[in-house]
Amino acid sequence: MQSNPTKPFSYETLPSTGLVAYFSMEIAIDPRMPTYSGGLGVLAGDTLRSAADLGVPLVAFTLAHRKGYFQQHLSSAGDQTEDIQPWEPSDFCTEEAARITVSIEDRVVTVRAWRYDLVGRYGHIVPIYLLDTDLECNSGWDRGLTDHLYGGDTNYRLQQEIVLGMGGVRIANALGLKLNVYHMNEGHAALLTLALLEQQLGGGPLATYTESDVAAVRRLCVFTTHTPVPAGHDRFSTEQTIRILGGDRTARLERLGCFQDGLLNMTLLALRFSRYANGVAMQHGKVSRSMFPEFPIDSITNGVHAPTWVSEPMQQMLDAQIPAWRRDNLYLRNAIDLPEQEIIKAHDRAKEALLTEVASRTGLVLNPRVLTLGFARRAATYKRASLLFTDPERLLKIATEAGGLQILYSGKAHPQDEPGKALIHNVIETAHRLSNDMLRIVYLENYAWDLGALLTAGVDVWVNTPRRPYEASGTSGMKAALNGVPSLSILDGWWIEGCIEGVTGWAIEDGANDAEEALSLYSKLETSVVPLYNESPERWARLMRTTLAFNGSYFNTNRMVKQYTRNAYYPVKLLEHAAVEETAYAG
Repeated sequence: MQSNPTKPFSYETLPSTGLVAYFSMEIAIDPRMPTYSGGLGVLAGDTLRSAADLGVPLVAFTLAHRKGYFQQHLSSAGDQTEDIQPWEPSDFCTEEAARITVSIEDRVVTVRAWRYDLVGRYGHIVPIYLLDTDLECNSGWDRGLTDHLYGGDTNYRLQQEIVLGMGGVRIANALGLKLNVYHMNEGHAALLTLALLEQQLGGGPLATYTESDVAAVRRLCVFTTHTPVPAGHDRFSTEQTIRILGGDRTARLERLGCFQDGLLNMTLLALRFSRYANGVAMQHGKVSRSMFPEFPIDSITNGVHAPTWVSEPMQQMLDAQIPAWRRDNLYLRNAIDLPEQEIIKAHDRAKEALLTEVASRTGLVLNPRVLTLGFARRAATYKRASLLFTDPERLLKIATEAGGLQILYSGKAHPQDEPGKALIHNVIETAHRLSNDMLRIVYLENYAWDLGALLTAGVDVWVNTPRRPYEASGTSGMKAALNGVPSLSILDGWWIEGCIEGVTGWAIEDGANDAEEALSLYSKLETSVVPLYNESPERWARLMRTTLAFNGSYFNTNRMVKQYTRNAYYPVKLLEHAAVEETAYAG
């Protein structure tokens, strides 16, 4: 019997693969559910959406975050204040009957799970379990352990990581899930390895473990690191670990080599127990291997979920011209043959929607014909949001000679990140000082999913200026590319792989300091970006077309999830499946 070569491939057809369990501290599930803070959570949500579209046998675990991340408010002077974002899981999820317990500071904490069914394009469901400690049987403090995403101090963080990692494994068992792979999306979930080791020992004392027990756990685990700098990895003191996790567990983790410089390092813990580990871009893989040279660390470059981030006007055009793009994002390569005027018309509608939102939020009416730059991301100092303002006079000159320039900013600083808040203040203060009829600079408050989608689709050029090598990947520029929007960016993270000069955007050249890189930024604006936009609309349309065709077709989670499945989850099973399919087809 021959297999049908025209039937869409589904990972559900893999024989005896079991389920992948995807653990992430944050997941952007639904715009109305504040269960994410930024890039890591959005990536997790896009990963699960593509897994559902592709039929990957996967379930996910995260925390409920009943009070969200935070609602950002900005004063006219640029000072950030925060409000909680309370939401009710029962409005979106189904409560599971299962209850499990974890030990935190010698207290027994009960955990439940809310199930959210993420439905893919062809009806495949990826269940997401949101762990919740808000139960009457818990103390007031423990009831709040799953309230705030990245809230509190490191004590609160470690207690949350016990709930996510150890609680997630136990909830999965209580629900009767058969899990063959545990994917830790960043080190927050690394304590799941400890729960698996205890499970391997059948509840016996940890001191009795053998190397074969560790190997058995390692066969189950894969790990993705997203952090290119040592300070970004979760680390906890020995005192904290003993007090919160327990003396016996701390002693075992020390013996297993999970401490570095006297601190429990969650990335190191995850690496010690993983059979496969990866960074999130080619360059980030190199950086990670230099940080942890004793471990083989691969790289799988991030992507974004195309149907989520392509604007409605662009989707309508693609549905008419390349209908197969939804099933297989690689067909976006065929955008190289799209009618140029169709791309321009779709982008004009996306830009109009963005500028309408800007007017609604701020009262400012911007000009749709003026070159508009976008810069929106977490307000961390290494991202250098103010690099554009290094030489204000030159920026004003560029704007004047261009006949106008508009720059849209957005981004939140963590409530405890005072330098990040100061950066926002500086950008807004500078915007007030520089803005005139030729240069309009707007900072939009409360950057979130909906605003991010409008910005990446509606601006004309996406700008990214991180200090190398601190950008592990970045995904906002990928969202822009899926809308035909080119990038003007530092060669770091994904842009090293995505930049084809003058074809998908422009590279800001490396310099010895901020001033040199600002000079390159201004030079590219003056000599490449502005003339092309103002004087050659046909060439600009071709630039949008090649941006979509070359970068949109690759930097998506459709491709990324296939790579994870082939390289991390089921490499052996996929080879077996391919052999069976080949034999059936030949027969």
